[in-house]
Amino acid sequence: MKNNKLIYLALFLIITIFIQGCSSKKIISGAPASNDKSFPNKYPYNYEITQSIDYNKLYNNLLSQYKEWKGVKYKYGGNSKSGIDCSAFIQKTFKDKLNIILPRTTTYQATYGKEIHMENLEMGDLIFFKTGYDSRHVGIYLGEGKFMHASTKRGVTISRLDNPYYSSHFWKIQRVIQTKN
Repeated sequence: MKNNKLIYLALFLIITIFIQGCSSKKIISGAPASNDKSFPNKYPYNYEITQSIDYNKLYNNLLSQYKEWKGVKYKYGGNSKSGIDCSAFIQKTFKDKLNIILPRTTTYQATYGKEIHMENLEMGDLIFFKTGYDSRHVGIYLGEGKFMHASTKRGVTISRLDNPYYSSHFWKIQRVIQTKN
């Protein structure tokens, strides 16, 4: 009887960790921790959008990244083609395709750039979702209601914002680049 309780408890903990997905702890103090090695000596709240990119170039760069990473499995904490999580995929996409350095975690990515409203959503904006009490998920908006991200179930994929799961978990949008036509 005691062993069954331990097995159920262990199973519950494993499922809980798996469901959390690409989680990040909330910012409690309002400032990034000094031990965040992924973004040293920079404070993301003060970021100004000074970089702009041609709309067609942005589209081609994002599409190229998707083609290179499509189907790569999700791995919490992963940052390679053997497995990647959502925030690492966003960081890697911006660095490799747009030459923009973003923080590593969803917590810090969610503070970077300028928060905008849904009606102003543009290609390249970061879209954030609250997927649990203290877990977050992030993707890059592609246009036409679609966004690219590393899904816990499908790996690197493209999903729709009007998908019931994502529309019910939508949190916020951050703009880190400006497009020009």
